[in-house]
Amino acid sequence: MSDLQTPYYVIDLARLRVNMERIQRLRERSGAKCLLALKCFATWSAFDFMREFMDGTTSSSLFELRLGHEEFGKETHAYSVAWADHEIDEALGYADKIIFNSLGQLDRFGAKAAERGITMGLRLNPRFSTSGFDLADPARPFSRLGEWDLGRLEQALDRISGVMIHYNCENGDFDLFDAQLGRIESEFGAFLEKLDWVSLGGGIHFTGEGYPLDRLADRLKAFSQRFGVQVYLEPGEASITRSTSLEVTVLDLIHNGKDVAIVDSSIEAHMLDLLIYRETAKLPQDGAHVYQIAGKTCLAGDIFGEGRFAEPLKVGDRISIADAGGYTMVKKNWFNGVAMPAIAIRDENGTIREVRRFSYDDYKASLS
Repeated sequence: MSDLQTPYYVIDLARLRVNMERIQRLRERSGAKCLLALKCFATWSAFDFMREFMDGTTSSSLFELRLGHEEFGKETHAYSVAWADHEIDEALGYADKIIFNSLGQLDRFGAKAAERGITMGLRLNPRFSTSGFDLADPARPFSRLGEWDLGRLEQALDRISGVMIHYNCENGDFDLFDAQLGRIESEFGAFLEKLDWVSLGGGIHFTGEGYPLDRLADRLKAFSQRFGVQVYLEPGEASITRSTSLEVTVLDLIHNGKDVAIVDSSIEAHMLDLLIYRETAKLPQDGAHVYQIAGKTCLAGDIFGEGRFAEPLKVGDRISIADAGGYTMVKKNWFNGVAMPAIAIRDENGTIREVRRFSYDDYKASLS
């Protein structure tokens, strides 16, 4: 355990390497290219380590696009649900490919992209997904995410060379992936044959324990060969799963019918997806002493979950919350003015180095 002041996220490069090597193996066997999804993980201090294993980045906004271009390099895909007039010129200056969410956006900005020689694509919505949450379901009723009507897609063929199809959400079931890709082939195959590239988006949990990586690679290769397209994947969580923890310290212990430990962090400010999706943090579960681990904000539901510990907790004890890399650092905020966790990296020799600490000045500068 480091003597750094908590709270802080720590990215373990040895664990990150495991994911990176699986990505590299998938790329080599399938021929697919893998782009880091910055909407999930954009901690650019780790990009030097990740760069040799991945083909570039994909983005959801102008700022993500610029960060990928400046700090990761390699191939840079630009996507946004809606580009604004005042940002499209700058976006085109960073992009290798720009993927428009709608035919309307392509009609509006496609000529500018063509003038600069930028490769263009559209988002294709297959009208189904693996998401179990309506909030995150790209195929929910009246979804604004992409085009699904073949007639509208055909109107774009003289301007686009590919499509992005993002429909997987934490999908660790290869057979489900296989079946749904087969449905895409059946419903959109005649259209896909006219393209040069297809991005199948992110959400495929192929770095998960026991995932049949070689079967996925062979399926992607077969898809690529059948339609004559370059396949892209956009791993976010799959890139960094199990690589990062959030280190916190116990500040107070209370008993209100159960033992509660209040720590120097917050789910609303530092692990927001736990609150949004009503999930539980990955806390220690080894021992007979059960505690509810709670955050320090005034939000009544600021609760990480329940952990089990070998010994009774005491003020000053440190707790490590596992698998805290995805959708955390990119979503952290200043709710209650609680100090943001620092960001640290554990090198492969075990040394922990702090790469960023946030101060009162950062808090003040985020306001006016």
